[in-house]
Amino acid sequence: MQMKTFDNHTLSLLGMGNMRLPTVGDQPGAPIDRAKAQAMIDYAMANGINYYDTAYVYHSGESESFLGEALVSRYPRDRFYLATKFLIGANPDYRAVFEEQLARLKTDHIDFYLLHAIFDANAQAYIDSGAIAYFEEQKRLGRIRYFGFSLHASLAVLKRFVALRKWDFVQIQFNYYDWVYGPARQEYEILDAAGIPVLVMEPVRGGRLATLSPDAEGILKAAHPDWSISSWALKWVKSHSRVQVVLSGMSTLAQLQDNVATFRDGTAWTEADEATLMKAVEAFKRQVQVPCTACRYCCDDCPARINIPAVLDVYNRYKTDGAGALRALDSIPSDGMPVDCIECGACTAHCPQNIQIKAIMHELAQLANP
Repeated sequence: MQMKTFDNHTLSLLGMGNMRLPTVGDQPGAPIDRAKAQAMIDYAMANGINYYDTAYVYHSGESESFLGEALVSRYPRDRFYLATKFLIGANPDYRAVFEEQLARLKTDHIDFYLLHAIFDANAQAYIDSGAIAYFEEQKRLGRIRYFGFSLHASLAVLKRFVALRKWDFVQIQFNYYDWVYGPARQEYEILDAAGIPVLVMEPVRGGRLATLSPDAEGILKAAHPDWSISSWALKWVKSHSRVQVVLSGMSTLAQLQDNVATFRDGTAWTEADEATLMKAVEAFKRQVQVPCTACRYCCDDCPARINIPAVLDVYNRYKTDGAGALRALDSIPSDGMPVDCIECGACTAHCPQNIQIKAIMHELAQLANP
């Protein structure tokens, strides 16, 4: 496992995200399949991963308690680093949330603590809440080792937060697709100029970069037949010197094994690799219409209880494969369907990708009922 020094600690370059653990069934909110997830934790620990990321809301709050049992209760506390987050929209009582997190995780300290999912719409609320001063005090008391934030906001908000205090790290969505077609390059350059270590979320864009269009995959396979498609994304991310930890939200043991193999490989990223990948992403972009990462921030407030990421996945396939792909709408796990959308806009307000979800629902409803 490739490792990098952070302060006076050594962190695995690959970190395990715990937002997409295997579940019992495919329904939204299904409980974690603890036997399968435990096997993944055990494999990760046995293969050098020592950074484990979770949050108060992941798996409807079950992720933290699962890690408390599967990791903290089973392994010496000095063998791994825990990261979790405070989301002001889930519960603004940061004092109560922090105490609950310590109890869930069965620990007396959090190694990496984050303000969670800063958007333009909630940035001022975080600043005004008193949470930053409170968590700074917890750091002084040794209950937090390092303090940072995760970002889904504009560059202006990023610059504003960077100027607020001396952050220990910042977590951003960072992948080759967003480098070319999104704000990732500018975000990275801002943090690099400020000397702030970068922790990476969505390096494979919620799994979207694990399966590309046939043309794009053909370009990559021609260059390196032995590399998996997802490994291209991870190799690209870890080639950037400011990157400290690359989080991958893995759902199967096979995904974990593939990623571990990628992070054992110390082969240098070359200019030829870069040129090949940029050619492939251009081909891929021509076929991708909606850049959904399946973060599910859009789902909680949907009055129609639509499984929006699943619907958007079908929409992408429709745009690529034609009307026949829409038949898959009948088999997705969802209480509501596009025709049930009341176009309230609650989903769009929470979307980190700024996807115009209600317009897509309207289009799909029209296609279903011409």
